[in-house]
Amino acid sequence: MIRQYELVERVKAYDPSADEDLLNRAYVFSMKAHGSQTRASGDPYFLHPLEVAGILTQMKLDAGTIATALLHDTVEDTVATLEDIERVFGKEIARLVDGVTKLSRLELNSEQAKQAENFRKLVIAMSEDIRVLLVKLADRLHNMRTLFHLKKPEKRKRIARETIEIYSPLAERIGMHKIKDELDDLAFAELNPDARDSILAQLARLRSEGESRVQTIITELRDVLAEEGLPDVPVSGREKSAYSIWRKLQRKNVSFEQLSDIMAFRITVGTVAECYQALGVVHAHYPVVPGRFKDYISTPKPNGYRSLHTGVIGPGRNRIEVQIRTGDMHEIAELGVAAHWAYKQDHQPRTSGGEYRWLRELLDILEHAQKPEEFLEHTKLELFQDQVFCFTPKGDLIALPRGATPVDFAYAVHSQVGDHCVGAKINGRMLPLRTQLQNGDQVDIVTSKAQTPVPGWERFVVTGKARARIRKFLRTQQRAQYVELGRGMLMRQFKAEGYEFSEKALENVLKIFQQPSVDDLMAGVGSGLHSVREVFHGVFPGHKAQAAQTALRELDDKAAQTPKAKAKARGKESPLPIRGLIPGMAVHYARCCHPLPGDRIVGIVTTGKGVTIHTIDCETLESFHESPERWIDVSWESGQDSPEEHVGRITVLIGNEQGSLGTLFTVIGKNQGNIIHQKITNRSTDYFELLIDIEVKDAKHLTNIMAALRATPVIHSVERARGR
Repeated sequence: MIRQYELVERVKAYDPSADEDLLNRAYVFSMKAHGSQTRASGDPYFLHPLEVAGILTQMKLDAGTIATALLHDTVEDTVATLEDIERVFGKEIARLVDGVTKLSRLELNSEQAKQAENFRKLVIAMSEDIRVLLVKLADRLHNMRTLFHLKKPEKRKRIARETIEIYSPLAERIGMHKIKDELDDLAFAELNPDARDSILAQLARLRSEGESRVQTIITELRDVLAEEGLPDVPVSGREKSAYSIWRKLQRKNVSFEQLSDIMAFRITVGTVAECYQALGVVHAHYPVVPGRFKDYISTPKPNGYRSLHTGVIGPGRNRIEVQIRTGDMHEIAELGVAAHWAYKQDHQPRTSGGEYRWLRELLDILEHAQKPEEFLEHTKLELFQDQVFCFTPKGDLIALPRGATPVDFAYAVHSQVGDHCVGAKINGRMLPLRTQLQNGDQVDIVTSKAQTPVPGWERFVVTGKARARIRKFLRTQQRAQYVELGRGMLMRQFKAEGYEFSEKALENVLKIFQQPSVDDLMAGVGSGLHSVREVFHGVFPGHKAQAAQTALRELDDKAAQTPKAKAKARGKESPLPIRGLIPGMAVHYARCCHPLPGDRIVGIVTTGKGVTIHTIDCETLESFHESPERWIDVSWESGQDSPEEHVGRITVLIGNEQGSLGTLFTVIGKNQGNIIHQKITNRSTDYFELLIDIEVKDAKHLTNIMAALRATPVIHSVERARGR
C-alpha cells in the first residue's frame, strides 16, 4: 500500500508546486470514508482508489486529478455525499468526482440499460473535463488487474466485454496506447483464454528461436543509419500484443506464421526532418513492402498520434515493420492526451474535452438516440473500428471507420450536410452513395434543400452518428405518417358506418386503448397496433349488435368471395390516397407483386408496420382471406406525377442468340427504364428466361417498355411478374 507521504512525494517530484494540503486531505477523507470496507480479494477497499491514484502519478497528472482518483468511489460506495465533497474540496473536485461516479442507484429495466446510462453520463462529464476520462480509465485498469478475484464467471465476462468494447477504444481515441494494450490483454485473457495462451506460446517459441535475430536487426539498422549521417540513434524492438495479433488473424484470415509484423522496430530521432531522413535511409537499403507505408506526421491521427510507419524486407530477408518518430511523438504515442496533462513548467493544459472531434460526435449521437441501449450500440459503432482518412475539397481531414460511405462522410462534416446529401464526387467522379471510401479519397458532397434522409441509407452507413441521425428522422417522419394514415382510416370507417368523424369523440376512448393523446391513438391505428373496427366500436359501443348481424351475413358469402371481389365490394367506401407517403415507413410496397401507380391496389394492415400495398390480383392476398378487418381500400393519389421511382418486375423469354441480351437492355434504356436487378431463372440451348426489376414512373411507363420489348424480334414473350 502506498503511504500518505509516499503519494505526496511522488506528485511533488514532478510538480513541486502541487497542493500538498489537498492531497493529504483527500487521502485521509477517502481512507476514513471507506473504513472497514473490503473488496472481493479481501483487501481493504481503500487500496483500490489508492492504486488508481498511483497509476495516474505515473502519468505525472496534476494534484486535482490525483485527489479525484482518491475520492472517486466515496459517493457511490460510502455514506459521503457530493455535497460533502464540495464542502471539503471545492466545486472543481466535486464536479470531477461526480463525473466518474456511476449511476448505481438508477432504476432501469436491464443491466444493458444501466450500463448505457452510466456511459451516457461519463460522455457528458468528460466533454466538460477530459480528466474525468483519465480517472475512469485508471479505475478500469486497476479493476481489470484484480478481475480474477470475482467469483461469478458471467460477471467477469460482462466487465471484460465492456472493457474491450468501450474503454479500450476510448483509451485509443485519446492516444493512451500503453493503457489500451493492457486493457485489451486483460480482457482477452478473460474472454478467450485458450486463444491468448496459444498466441503467447507461439510468441515464446519465436522469442527463443529469434532472440539473436532481433538483436541482429537492431544492430544492422543502427549501423545503416550511422553510415548515412544519423549516429547514435536509439533503435528498439517490441512484440505486438497478443490481442492485436488475434485481431489481425481474424481480420486477414491468415495463419500465425503468415503474419509479417509480429515484431515492430522503433527508430527515435531528434527532429521531424530527421524522421524523413531516417525513412529515406531505410527505404534506400531495404525493399519496401507495397501498401505498408503510412505518414502520420503530415496527417496525424485524430488522437494526436504522429509517426512514420513502413514495412520492409529487412536484415536477413525478414519482413518487419519500422516506426520512426521523435521523442515528443513517442511520449504522445504512449500516453496520448495524458502527455499534454503531464506537469510541465509554464504549461497550463485545457481541461475541456470539446476539442476532440470524436467526443463531439458521441455527444451528437447522445442527442439523437432514442434509448440508452441505442446510444450504446451507436457508440460501439463509432469507437470500435479501424479507420480511413479522407479529405474535404478544402483539404480538411475527416477520420471515419473502415467501410464508411459518402453518407457517413457527409454526417461527419455536419448533420445538416448529411440530411440534405443527394450525391458525392469521390476524387472528381460521381459515384453511388453506398461506395466504400478508401484512405486518401477526396470527397465532395452534393446537397439539396429538398432532400431528406432515406430509409435505405440505414442499411449501409457504418458510423453511429449517421445511423442515430437517420433513425431519429425516420422515427419522426414515420410517426407523422402513421398519424396521417390512421386519421384517414378512421374517417373512412366513420363515414362508411354513417357517422361524422370527430377527434373529440376519440378522446373518450384514450384510456381504453391506453394512449396519452388522440394523435397517439391515430398513430396506433396507422401502424396496425389497434384495428379501425376496435376503435370505432370503442367510440360507439351500441353499434356492436348491428355489426354482429352484418358479420354473420358476410360469413355466409365469405367462402365464395375472392380477394378481387372482396376489394371490389369495399370499393364503395372512399379509398385512402397513398401518394406522398415515404415507402418503408407507414406504407410498404409488396415485393410479391410490385404495385405501380395506375394499378388497382388494396392495403393490408400489418401490426407494427403500417400498411402493405398489393395489386388487386396478387396471389398473396389469398392468405389474408380469413382476416377481413385487415383489408383497407386504397388508391393512388390523383394529380401531378410524383418524381418518386417505383419498381416494376417483368419476366422475359429471349432467344439464345449473340447480342440478344444487349438488345434487351438497350430497348429498356431507350424507353427511360432503369434496370436495378436481373436474374436468369431458366436457361436452355434455345432461350433464356429472365426476371428483371425496372425503375419506372407508373404502370403506363412499364406497359410502354413491355410493348417495345414485344416488338423486338429476339424477344419471344414479356409478361408482368406476379406473386414471385
